[in-house]
Amino acid sequence: MINDEEMKSHRATHNSTLVHLAAGGVAGTVGAVVTCPLEVIKTRLQSSIPVFKHVSCLPGHATLSIAIEKVPMGVIACTKHIVKTEGAKSLFRGLCPNLVGVAPSRAIYFTAYAKTKSLLNKSGLLRQDSSSVHMLSGLSAGVASSTATSPIWVIKTRLQLDSSVVHKIGVPDSIKEIYMKDGLRGFYRGLSASYFGVTETVIHLVIYEKIKAKINHYRRSGKGGFYDKPRFETFFEYMLAAGVSKSIACTLTYPHEVVRTRLRQFEHDGKRRYYSFMQTLLKVGFEEGARGLYGGLSTQLIRQIPNTGIMFLTYEIILSFFES
Repeated sequence: MINDEEMKSHRATHNSTLVHLAAGGVAGTVGAVVTCPLEVIKTRLQSSIPVFKHVSCLPGHATLSIAIEKVPMGVIACTKHIVKTEGAKSLFRGLCPNLVGVAPSRAIYFTAYAKTKSLLNKSGLLRQDSSSVHMLSGLSAGVASSTATSPIWVIKTRLQLDSSVVHKIGVPDSIKEIYMKDGLRGFYRGLSASYFGVTETVIHLVIYEKIKAKINHYRRSGKGGFYDKPRFETFFEYMLAAGVSKSIACTLTYPHEVVRTRLRQFEHDGKRRYYSFMQTLLKVGFEEGARGLYGGLSTQLIRQIPNTGIMFLTYEIILSFFES
C-alpha cells in the first residue's frame, strides 16, 4: 500500500546537493550544444548593430560588403547570411564560454531551486509545494545563477555579435576588450536585465510544477497508472511540460532579453547608446516599437522549446537514476 508521502514526486523530496549539481550541469551542457546555432541567431536579431549584406562582387572574386541600417530579418534569412558571409562555424560562436558557463549556471540554478524549495517546505511558513514556494524558489535560483555567471554570458554575447570575417576575436581578446573599455563593471553589464528576467524563471517554474503535479496526480489516480520508477512516457510528459511552460514565460517577459543584449553590445563607432535597464527599454520601445522589443522572439521560442525540454528531461532522468 502506497501512503501519501510515498505518492509524492520523488524528485521533490531528494536533497542531495551533489546529485542536483551533477544533474543540472549535465542537463545544461546537453541543451547548450544542441541549440547553439539558434542562440547565435537570436542574439544577432536582438542586437541593434548594423547588418552586413553583400552588394557586389569585385574582380578576383572578392566580395564587397557594406554596413546598412539594421533591417528586420527572419530566422532563415539570418542563418543564410551568417553561413554565406562568415561560414557555418560562426553558428557556434560563443559555444566555448557557453559550455564553460552553462554547467555551473544550471548546477547553481537547480541546486538553489531544490534547496530553497526544501527549506521553505520544511519551514511551516508556507503551504508545502504551493505556488508561493515555487515562486520564491525560482527567484532564489535565478538571482544566484545570474550573479555568479554574469561575466561568462557577457563574453559569450560579445563573441556571438562579432560578424567580422577576417579577424574574429577570441575569448582572451574579448576579455581584454571588455576590461579596457568598462573595467570590471563591464563583465556585469546587463545584470539588471538578468534580474528582471528572473520573473521569467519564476513564471516558468510555477507553470512547470503545476503541470508536473497534474501529471503525477493523473498517474496516481489509476487513469495513467502509478510506478515507483517513472516510465519513458512520464519523462516525455515532463519534457513537454517544460517546453510549454518555458514558451509561455518567455513570451510574457521577452523584452528583457533584448535589453540585456543591447546593454552588453559594443557599437561599431565606439559610442555607448544604452546605459541602464529602464533607459534601454524605453529607448528601444520609442525608437523601434514592438518589433524592436520582440526582435528574435521566434528564434528564441524555436530554441527554448527543445533546449528546455532536453534540459529538464536530462535533469529528471539523472535524478531518477540516482534515486533508483
